[in-house]
Amino acid sequence: MTTDARKKVLETIDAHRDEAVKFLQEIVAIPSVTGDEGKVQAHLGAYLKKLGLEVDMWETDWDELQKHPGYIPVTQGYEGRPNIVATWKGTGGGKSLLLNGHTDVIPVGNGEGWSDDPWSAKIIDGRIYGRGSCDMKSGVASHILAVQFLKAAGVKLKGDVLIDIVIDEEVSGHGTLDTVARGYRADAGISGETSSLAVQPACIGRIWFEIEIQGKAAGIQRRYQGVSGIELGYKIVKAVEALEAHRVATVKHPLYPKPIDALPCMIGAFHSGNFPSSFPATCLLKGSMATVPTEDHEGVKKSLVEAVAKAAAEDPWMKDHPPVVRFVGYDAQASEIAHDHPIVTTLCKNYEEITGEKPEISGRQGAADTRFLNLYGETPTVIFGPGQTAVMHSDDEWVSIDDYLTAIKVMALSIYDWCNTPK
Repeated sequence: MTTDARKKVLETIDAHRDEAVKFLQEIVAIPSVTGDEGKVQAHLGAYLKKLGLEVDMWETDWDELQKHPGYIPVTQGYEGRPNIVATWKGTGGGKSLLLNGHTDVIPVGNGEGWSDDPWSAKIIDGRIYGRGSCDMKSGVASHILAVQFLKAAGVKLKGDVLIDIVIDEEVSGHGTLDTVARGYRADAGISGETSSLAVQPACIGRIWFEIEIQGKAAGIQRRYQGVSGIELGYKIVKAVEALEAHRVATVKHPLYPKPIDALPCMIGAFHSGNFPSSFPATCLLKGSMATVPTEDHEGVKKSLVEAVAKAAAEDPWMKDHPPVVRFVGYDAQASEIAHDHPIVTTLCKNYEEITGEKPEISGRQGAADTRFLNLYGETPTVIFGPGQTAVMHSDDEWVSIDDYLTAIKVMALSIYDWCNTPK
């Protein structure tokens, strides 16, 4: 892109600042908790059609998807929850680019912990507040508007751009998995997940698990004859903590220089007993653990099973009544592409042009749908988004308007550079 053309694109984005902010507010204000994404997807599908893009909206065939090796069990189907791929066709001869993002968000309960309506999309001190503003509707919006403003500036591309907007990321990632299963591929991809504007060639994996512990029942008057599930559960919690400490001390990856942040292995829920005057004979622990790229995903699971078995063998009751470890729910493998892959260097160059600073190159401390694009989709994908990973899933979730606008500019220039590179 010539200097004049780049200037025109950036001027177009600056001139439509208010429009960009309003667009993000509109989609943040549409509730889209996982399982209820239909309204926001319909809104975006209509918007993309107005931009003149070829829009494919489809509902996942649940039965068919279960045949894919990347499928994990879920309890809700996909009726009324379409995925979207909107294509801006190039003139030919350039590299293609897939822009991936999800519109589903985590629940807000009854708004407990929020200072305002979680769907308010209010602007306070340069931030847009609301569930999904950070994770990751701002990333989705940056993709759409980068294409919109490129078109408005009269730009032509040689390669195709595919805007992929999916559902169900927070529970399974099946929206992106089904995008791959539907046959969509590109020469590279960019995920707009939360990255605090860091360029991230890697993401961690995440494994959910539960541990069922059986003590010995007793009446409250003869409680000393029983074996408390609470006491047994506490021993297993400490064993899981010890496993985390071991992994933090021994697992290394250059994009994760602070393992304590990247490798959580913890119990997040402890359930034991069901009545104030009843002896707690059972315990159910639920937790999650993270992996980094290059680790053996199944081997990490095995390490948890072995740590629990070791702790149980040292207990006089549990050695004969061992806990049962199950891996249920979210199960995402870590993933990475080369830190010097051309799509990474393209983003870095344009970030530096827009901000005057070199970007942070790091690994995302959260799982991401890039695993499906990298593993099954033959689409090497990097993460770059305006949301801050430390803010995602929080009460009073927000995104910086300045970061959001920076992301749009970096995305616009990167799309142009990549898609006009000869294949």
